Amino acid sequence: MMVREATLSDVAHLVKFNLAMAWETEKRRLDKQRLLAGITAIVECSTRGVYLVGEVSRPNGKREVMSQLLITYEWSDWRNGHFWWIQSVYVHPEWRGQGVFRRMYQYVEQKAKSSEEVCGIRLYVEHKNTMALAVYERLGFSHTSYRILETDFILSHHTTPSSLEQ
Repeated sequence: MMVREATLSDVAHLVKFNLAMAWETEKRRLDKQRLLAGITAIVECSTRGVYLVGEVSRPNGKREVMSQLLITYEWSDWRNGHFWWIQSVYVHPEWRGQGVFRRMYQYVEQKAKSSEEVCGIRLYVEHKNTMALAVYERLGFSHTSYRILETDFILSHHTTPSSLEQ
């Protein structure tokens, strides 16, 4: 398995994986065109974040994207550094339980620790996603005293899955 930064040629995989992840974890149907624009904006401008993909070589020599994660940035004035936030994690079902996310996280952690500007790594997980939570805890993530609150202007919690475009 190889981990690398996503390119524009990976956008179709990223859209597909995000649609699947949103449905699996929250039963949300995302607006595909909005998602495509959002992912493209990140891939084209690394100051917004960076998508990483995991890919594997098939026996026929063809490389296949099997996983993704997105890193976004939060400035901490208390630490004079950036937290890297991991989000939009998805591993294709065929590859789950085989250490794919662990490998991707090790890549992120190594890059973060080698940068003087990064003060830590954070992630959030949907509270009912117990399988993902267990994986993150095994990797050393711990619960904080913080709770995440939001005002979401796009994906209101009152929006029903059937009212959104697939």
